[in-house]
Formats: sequence, structure tokens, C-alpha cells
Amino acid sequence: MSKREGSLEAPQRHPLDWNNPEFYNEAALMGELHRVYDICHGCRRCFNLCNAFPTLFDSIDASPSNELDTVEKTVYWKVVEQCYLCDMCFMTKCPYVPPHPFNVDFPHLMLRAKAVKFKKGETKFRDKLLSSTDALGKLASIPVVTQTVNAVNKTPVTRKIMDSVLGIHQDRKLPEYSSNTFRTHAAPNNGFTVKNGERTPGKVAVYATCYINYNEPGIGHDLLAILAHNEIPARLVEKEACCGMPKLELGDLEAVARLKETNIPKLVKLAREGYAIVTAIPSCTLMYKQELPLMFPDDADVKAVANAMCDPFEYLMLRHKDGLLKTDFKQKLGKVSYHVPCHLRVQNLGQKTRETLQLVPGTEITTVERCSGHDGTWGVKSEFFAESMKIGKPVFKQMAACEPDYVSSDCAIAGRHIMQGIGETSAQKLHPLTLIRIAYGL
Repeated sequence: MSKREGSLEAPQRHPLDWNNPEFYNEAALMGELHRVYDICHGCRRCFNLCNAFPTLFDSIDASPSNELDTVEKTVYWKVVEQCYLCDMCFMTKCPYVPPHPFNVDFPHLMLRAKAVKFKKGETKFRDKLLSSTDALGKLASIPVVTQTVNAVNKTPVTRKIMDSVLGIHQDRKLPEYSSNTFRTHAAPNNGFTVKNGERTPGKVAVYATCYINYNEPGIGHDLLAILAHNEIPARLVEKEACCGMPKLELGDLEAVARLKETNIPKLVKLAREGYAIVTAIPSCTLMYKQELPLMFPDDADVKAVANAMCDPFEYLMLRHKDGLLKTDFKQKLGKVSYHVPCHLRVQNLGQKTRETLQLVPGTEITTVERCSGHDGTWGVKSEFFAESMKIGKPVFKQMAACEPDYVSSDCAIAGRHIMQGIGETSAQKLHPLTLIRIAYGL
């Protein structure tokens, strides 16, 4: 195969050269943005993914020459603002990713631009606040504070103030905080022992994640109940911190490195003891499987953790393949509209969640593979809320079309966003892990 035909090979990610001073050279960045934007303009295959590409293409089409050379440089930054690092263009659309000689990695170029912006001190206070998920969660989960925060987030007057002062859209339905955090109420060890002869890793360490710990602890308890039902030894990861994905999306790479130094020593110990490390939030899984290994390509501990990290349904289907997963389901689920989030799709696992749900008798799955439009904190922000709802509109329509009993997504935030987009419905929003627990009758 010739070098020009390299695009027929599997996509390859290059390590992120974020420690190189040239990475933050704004003139060099603008040159690379111009190079890649021009390639994208000549291709336009990604026009229907997110709003970054229409922003670029519409600006080119409205320019005097209808080419990139007459587009204002301010537009370059507008494109960066529209990218929420879903990774779908790299994984599913772009024909020019490495090893193609054009060497286009659009998401990591956007990440570099966000890092340059952060380094220049041009990041908004709101964005720093929203990305501090651990700090917000610890404060908002204090019992008296929890009630106040949840009330404020539902009060129209205070939401208008938050919109005008902080830039958090008044119509965005925000997740509630829980004072009964997952980590404080989860059993540290479920008492089962490893069985001899098991092929799938016979023990699991649960990485709780900020969202499950502070917002929806029930999802974590559902995971533990499923593991216990299958007699899989399970424990919690000790004193974890945020995975770093919110700070990565902000461009605060130094903060990502600090979180890595907190988490990896604890996680690698578990990895080397033979634990499968399971997270129930796809973005957290992706952070450890892909982004940290690309930021720290020579760190053996990071690689060991990446190899041990599992999506829960990836793990359950491995058990099923080895004949070790119990299928004694007692409750049918009826019609389930299931959404596959972007950060799960780009892990290239296949549809393990759907496959697991299909094991439940009396269950009809409608699967939607399309971006919901919420995308971390992006859809919370005042300037992007309307666009997030527009991007999600086809998903809302498809999810509601079958008149489901349940609306479900591996990304709990996407699930909330989808329910807001659907509006009035008799369907319940439940995480896939919750559905499996219901099916087991636990």
C-alpha cells in the first residue's frame, strides 16, 4: 500500500505534544488551523456532525473569495468554541487522519487551541467553575447546602440571574445534587471471592466518577447490585479524584496532569493486582483509555490503567462470552429507546449495552447512534443552549418515535438532555444499569 493510500488503514492517534513550548505558540497554532481548515473546506464530509464545521463552511461561503484566505481570523476561534471534543469526526468521518500524509486530527487541534486560550488567561470564570466537578460536588453535597442548591436550580428568578451573571442558560434543566453520596453509602467490598478457572478478570474495582458520586448515586448502587448478583468480587477505588475530562475540554492540561498524579498511583495498584476497573460514565472511561495515554505516552502506569479500564457493559458481555454472566432475568423491560453517546461510540467497543439489554426476554430495543447535543458542560452555557437543542432534535424525535416505556443512555447527562428535548412523555428516564437491575428483579 502506498503512502497516499494510508487512509485505508486504521486511524492512528499521535501523542499529544503538550509539554513542548511550541504547542502554545499562537502563530504556529494559527498556521496549523489554516492548514486543517483548508483541508476540511475541500472535503466537507463532516458538515452534519457538530456546529464547528457549519460555522467554518458558512464563513468561507460568505467570504469575498469563497475561500479560506479571506475569512477573518476571529472565525478561526469561533470554530474552536463550537467544538466540544466528541471525537466523532476523527473516528467516523475524516478520510485524512493519520497515517494519511495530511495528518489531520481535528479534535486534538481544537484541544491545542483551547489550551493556548487557557494559557493566555482568556477562559471565562464560568467555564472554570463548571469544569471543577469535584469541588462543586463536595460543596453541593453538604446536606443543608444540597437543599439550597437544588432549590436555586429550579427557581425561575435565580435561574435568570444565573443566566445573566454566569452565562448558565435559564432553560437548561440541571441535574440535582445528592447529600447521600455514592462513596459514603456504598459497601467497600461485597464479600465475594475470586473463583478458580475464570477467564474474564474475576474481580472489579469501581471508579465512581464525580457525576455518580454527587448527582445520581443510584447508578453506582445499581452497578454494585449487578456485580453482587453475578457473584463478582467488587470494591471501590480508594479516594479517587475527577478523571480530568472536564479540565481537558477546558484546555487546562496542567490540571489534568495534577489529577492524573492523584488517580493513577491508586488505579495502577489495582490494575496490577488483576482488577478490571469499571466506570459507569463513558467520558471517564475514555479519559483513561485514550486521552491520558496520549498525554503521557511513556508512562507505564498510565498504560497499565488503560488496559484495565472497562465500560460496565463491555465487562458484562465479556463475562457472557465466557459463560459466566447470569441471565436469570425476572422482569421484562418492554420498549426501550437506547441512545449511544459519542464518548462510548469512539471507544470502538461495539454496542455492548444494547447486546446486554437484548438478553432480557420481552424487551424491544430501539437504538439511536447520534450526538445528543449536550456534550459535557457545552449545552449548559447560555450562548450554546439553543444550538445544543437543535443538534439534539433528530435524537429527541427518534427516541420518542417508538413510544417507549424507557428512555436510556449510558451518558446520564445526555439522558436528561434527551428527556428535556422530548418534553411531555409517559416514558421513564433510566440508566441502562438501572434497567438491568430491574430486569434481574433486584
